[in-house]
Amino acid sequence: MPVLRSRSVRRAAVAFAGALAAVAAAMSPATTATAATSGDTGSYGAIAHKQIVPARGSSTAPRDSQTSGQSGKSGKAPHKPAGTNNGISYHGGPVLLGTTNVYFIWYGDWTQDPAAQPILTDLASNIGGSPYFNINTTYYNGSNQFVSNSVHFAGATTDNYSQGPVLVDQTVQSVVQTAISSGKLPLDTNGVYFVLTSPDVQEATGFGFVYCGWHTNGTINGADIKYSFVGDPATAWMNTCADQNTGPNGGGGGDAMASVVSHELEEAVTDPDLDAWYDSSGNENADKCAWTFNPTYRAANGALANMRLGTRDYLIQRNWVNASGGYCSLSF
Repeated sequence: MPVLRSRSVRRAAVAFAGALAAVAAAMSPATTATAATSGDTGSYGAIAHKQIVPARGSSTAPRDSQTSGQSGKSGKAPHKPAGTNNGISYHGGPVLLGTTNVYFIWYGDWTQDPAAQPILTDLASNIGGSPYFNINTTYYNGSNQFVSNSVHFAGATTDNYSQGPVLVDQTVQSVVQTAISSGKLPLDTNGVYFVLTSPDVQEATGFGFVYCGWHTNGTINGADIKYSFVGDPATAWMNTCADQNTGPNGGGGGDAMASVVSHELEEAVTDPDLDAWYDSSGNENADKCAWTFNPTYRAANGALANMRLGTRDYLIQRNWVNASGGYCSLSF
């Protein structure tokens, strides 16, 4: 299966112009977010306090320079980085301990890509306990407590465009807040909530041409809640947010999202408040290995894959092992 190439500069520029117009619409009084965010809000509704998965061909750094090392972002005082000689440093913040609970919010119309839902549900149900997720057990907090190789798919709900077809960062958090406040999902400080958007939904601060997903934390109902945005690239962004047209499960968008969801999950566990583990450039563990997949093999349908979780093959990016000098790997 051929690896996809970056989208042309001209098309990205057109998309960017269209997205700016969409942002203006998304920021109208009818759709302005009501959820409180923990970080600063920049122009066009972007939250500076977030960590992105850069789209293929994007020159945007994973971490905004305003995020790193600022006490105002997490409520903690600046912390001198603790080097490990493994290419990544500890900055004093928490990691998620024990079992990490994963929640999905299926936003939009998922009849447009029905294959994605079982692909991602099976991923969340089987990634815990795998040699791949075990890489995260090389990370720890200031009390020398290590991340566990334990993930539980704790539930899912749907959202029928409550914030419209064009989202911005603040309205993504509003989607999470609504799911919790309505009782559809529990309030869980040891959880990671994924807002997964159908192919027709835009995240107008840059989905597809700047990033493929992001994670952050925010205060929801008085609790520190970790959440992530991952969009389905099936309609417009397979060239920038996927590594192949058809994945090992036959789902273009869902198979592509599996790698981004994994990326965001392992970062949300090892750097949940964006003040724990990252390197001198602001790269978290998964950022250091983004868009690298080797070694691979051919799945039954001929697509590339590199691991089997449960009954499915997946093509998921490598992660950074915080041991033996540091390196990208698919297992530990």
